Amino acid sequence: MTVEPSIYFNEVNERQGVFHRRTFILGGLAGLSSIALIGRLADLQVVEAQQYSNLSEKNQFNFRVVVPPRGRILDRNGVEIASNRPDFRLVVRRNEVQDLDQTLDRLSQLIPLTAQRKRQLLREVSIAPRAVPVAIATGLSWEEFSRVAVRTPELPGVTAEMGEARVYPFGGAFSHVIGYVSKVSADDIKKEPNPDQLMFHPGFRIGKQGVEKALDQALRGKPGGQKVEVDSVGRVIKEDPGGDVAPTPGAEVVLTLDADIQNRALQVFGQESGAAVMMDIRTGDVLCLLSAPSFDANQFVSGAPAAYYKALAEYDHKPLLDKALAGTYPPGSTFKTMVALAALEHGVDPKRAYYCAGAWQFGNHTFHCDKHHGSQDMHSAIVTSCDIFFYNTALTVGPDRIADMARRFGLGQIFDIGIPGQKKGLVPDTEWKRRTFAKSNPANMKWFPGETPSMGIGQGYTNVNPLQLCVMVSRLANGQKALHPRLIKSVGGVEQQPPTNIPDLPVDKAHLQFVRAAMADVTTEGTAKATGQLDLGPLMMAGKTGTAQAHSYAGGHGAHGAVGAWELRDHAWFVAFAPYDDPRYAVSVLVEHGGFGADAAAPKAREIMRVALLKDPELRSRIEKPLILDTPPDTPPPLPAGTPA
Repeated sequence: MTVEPSIYFNEVNERQGVFHRRTFILGGLAGLSSIALIGRLADLQVVEAQQYSNLSEKNQFNFRVVVPPRGRILDRNGVEIASNRPDFRLVVRRNEVQDLDQTLDRLSQLIPLTAQRKRQLLREVSIAPRAVPVAIATGLSWEEFSRVAVRTPELPGVTAEMGEARVYPFGGAFSHVIGYVSKVSADDIKKEPNPDQLMFHPGFRIGKQGVEKALDQALRGKPGGQKVEVDSVGRVIKEDPGGDVAPTPGAEVVLTLDADIQNRALQVFGQESGAAVMMDIRTGDVLCLLSAPSFDANQFVSGAPAAYYKALAEYDHKPLLDKALAGTYPPGSTFKTMVALAALEHGVDPKRAYYCAGAWQFGNHTFHCDKHHGSQDMHSAIVTSCDIFFYNTALTVGPDRIADMARRFGLGQIFDIGIPGQKKGLVPDTEWKRRTFAKSNPANMKWFPGETPSMGIGQGYTNVNPLQLCVMVSRLANGQKALHPRLIKSVGGVEQQPPTNIPDLPVDKAHLQFVRAAMADVTTEGTAKATGQLDLGPLMMAGKTGTAQAHSYAGGHGAHGAVGAWELRDHAWFVAFAPYDDPRYAVSVLVEHGGFGADAAAPKAREIMRVALLKDPELRSRIEKPLILDTPPDTPPPLPAGTPA
């Protein structure tokens, strides 16, 4: 009997079982993955199809930023003092250009492009965001623009655009108050909390000074968009005008200024340095706010040439300084009106007289006066501007009472007129001196008696700006209300209401009338007799001259007025209101280093005032008288000789 060997397959069976289990698990996982994939595909194609369709369309279409027209700035009568003009320009986009060097070489054959400008453009394009356009040239002529426009298909990435550029029709007449716009700088972008693409557009300009800066957000408007079709790398294939979004123009700003008065003020200053401010004393509206000499704001829109800016910065007449708001000067004899009011309010008899012999000794110092006026009471001292009288009166009243009165009339104050740049100046008193010198010079903390006479004639520590002096004379002329100046009339059609809670002047009206009457005699028989007449029939102007020492003269009294080096001469002031019998307008005029106020400032104030009065229909009717004929109205005119009866 043969016994065959038994073969056991235990190991093989075990391996086969492991294989079957793994196959089952992997098949299950593959099945689950297939189900998940099918579900996700169904979700993408059915549920989220619209979302991805929109994203795909955004990859196909893009929007170029369109700069909105900047809001116009108008005077009170609707005259444009800042507007926009067409501007032909070329821009290049980094993400659309293929070879910038080659493109610029081809452009240089069509428009003037220097090697220096090419290098500058290469730098600007290299640092600009890829989708942000960079200006190649602006202010092109129509011929240059057309020459490039017809060849743009041959210049990928270059676009010929017609935009708008800021323009100031009156050049320098409004430059300080309106300011100007200029290119956006890196610092400007840093100051913006959330800068948008508009800030990077080559056609966009930002307000830099004055109204343009203060109301920049309102004047900007809202950008629009130009819809274009692009390829996968962002190059424009074609435009889609139907999808364009129109920009919203900036708000229109109306000021209280009068272009005729402002332009006349600049004209009468010529090459002289100074400022002129005029107000309507019934409302506080500022009709003129001029600083001279000025500069052409149009030069700054595209970037002022370095040589032009250097010439402005180095000129000793300081055309870049807004003297109406930021220049502070001793008020000179115009301040005597405040000293007189302070004296009257504190019981000083206006008939009290002092004798003027041209010099007055006080302590170890001799104070001078321009003339030997003889005996002077308060009225005659204002009319003749006698310093000796006001030296003595200031000592009687004291610095604190004088300072209090000056502040009631707006001196040493900042007024909210909607634009920055004002300097407060100083109306000193004993507390100011104690506080100011407490640390730096304790021995000088006390107010010394010898400092008061200088304050009495608007010298010493006292300094103010021309706007403050115009407010002062406006309040004097109004006689009732402590007027505040207003410059911004409306923004976007919304009227900017003047303050309604203007307090009454805390001064006796009889005392105000006393000072006003003396100011009227200044122009008829006093210091401005020869220069303060309006020659407008019954309309008369009341005013006060001022001559303020700008330096200590080594030669003592005598180096005075318009003599010697320009920078060492006195400043000339004149403040006035008119008509005297029905006050409407007030003006302050400063002529830097102009000499005597009666000679340099009063004639300018006269011409500026005449424009305001002649533009007022009611006042003009008082000036113009109907022609009176010798022949009675019912009598027919005689027939020519030889005419048959």
